[in-house]
Amino acid sequence: MQSGGHDMRKIIHCIKVGISLVLVSLLYLLNPLFKQVGENAMWAIMTVVVMFEFSAGATIGKGFNRGLGTIIGGGLGCLAAVFAQSIGIGRLGNSIIIGASVFIFGSVATYLRLVPSIKKRYDYGVMIFMLTFNLVVVSGVRGDVKVWDLARERLLNILMGFIVCVCVTLFVFPLWASDELHDSTVSRFLDLANTIQVCFGECTKIVSGKENQPRASFNVCKSVLNSKSKDESLANFAKWEPWHGKFGFSYPWGRYLKIGEVLRELAAFILAAGRCLEASKEVGLYFSLFYSFFFRSISKCIL
Repeated sequence: MQSGGHDMRKIIHCIKVGISLVLVSLLYLLNPLFKQVGENAMWAIMTVVVMFEFSAGATIGKGFNRGLGTIIGGGLGCLAAVFAQSIGIGRLGNSIIIGASVFIFGSVATYLRLVPSIKKRYDYGVMIFMLTFNLVVVSGVRGDVKVWDLARERLLNILMGFIVCVCVTLFVFPLWASDELHDSTVSRFLDLANTIQVCFGECTKIVSGKENQPRASFNVCKSVLNSKSKDESLANFAKWEPWHGKFGFSYPWGRYLKIGEVLRELAAFILAAGRCLEASKEVGLYFSLFYSFFFRSISKCIL
């Protein structure tokens, strides 16, 4: 049932991407719009292709990063290009100034991408800043190119692509990262509970002498142990989402991450206890350890 719902969300996402591409393609297909934007309409199409993500939060976050990187990169690129042209020291001098600015801003931006706090949420924005700055400032080498007009037209087309993406992702069957985070947490909670119940049943059979070796599967525990990166990504995307659901703007993202940590600790213990149970005949000792850690983990989840 859960797999079927996820497949349906994939189909919805694919349809939404198609709708967005059709809408921005109208800039090329309709002559009145094409006369206004010209060949720069490709930037709107490119924005939709690289920006549209599975969840609304991921799309908005990526769009915010793209817009911020484009504005800052375009603005600084225009200033550097105009400065190089206004000095009037010739073509060679302009090339030296522009090359130096590309080196300085490119090095600083690359260093910022290595800072963990910036890389976590703004890595895409810094990358777009580097791309936009280089495209705009290198255009200033040619004195006949109007850098301000070039930057303005590209920014407007990127803005149109951004508006299309946001409207489609929010108003056409929105897919929320917060809902996916909630559902995945609940699903892992239930999966671990079922695993614990199966372990109890297997242990009881071993104690009663009905079985010599446990047959419980611990694949669920392994998947829970590998869920940290997914939880952090979903929580990061959910922070970009607008008001929705019963929590509104006060969604407890941090608590979901803490619950995920507790579930991973519990999964690690279940996995270790299961392996010990397979290798040892002292079942009673592991029963007591299992009960104590289980109730301690549940109390952490409740608190």
